Amino acid sequence: MADEIAREAVESEQLKKAGIASPTLRDGNLKLRPFRSGDAEAIAGLLAEPEVHRWWQDGHFDQQHGWVATVAGKFAGWVQYEEETYVWFPSVGFDLALTTALHGHGYGRRVLRIVVEHFLARGHHRFTIDPNVNNLRAIRCYAAAGFKPVGVLRSYERNPDGGYNDGLLMDLIVLDSEWTSKPQ
Repeated sequence: MADEIAREAVESEQLKKAGIASPTLRDGNLKLRPFRSGDAEAIAGLLAEPEVHRWWQDGHFDQQHGWVATVAGKFAGWVQYEEETYVWFPSVGFDLALTTALHGHGYGRRVLRIVVEHFLARGHHRFTIDPNVNNLRAIRCYAAAGFKPVGVLRSYERNPDGGYNDGLLMDLIVLDSEWTSKPQ
């Protein structure tokens, strides 16, 4: 464990020097760590799982703005973010995919709570996520993490048939007295 913590400290320093601000984050056996070059194959495999691919069809992920999720040291998923730092409109948007074997076990909610806490510490208060309107499992997960439906994003994403799918915009607004740090 001491070797792993030392390696993470070195890795964090290297990321800072490279201008990448994704430190390692933890909650018990769940760890979120920055992308490493060897992770591309695991993430591609995740995004190819039928139940994941159904909702994340383009296979694209932004390796500089996200974390690899591991559970007990094993690859578990990917969470990426889009951070708006402009002082008048600060916000963070998330995309999340977990390996199908972990669906329904509370890990999605835990991942979101960890990344929200990270960005709260950076001064953010508004968070968004935008699942496909038919992805009921994800919508329940995000609601359990505190996100609330805002509205339907009509014809929001392309689908393989050449048409469009609707998305559900969900947000989480955290004002000082509203946040509890542990999932319910």
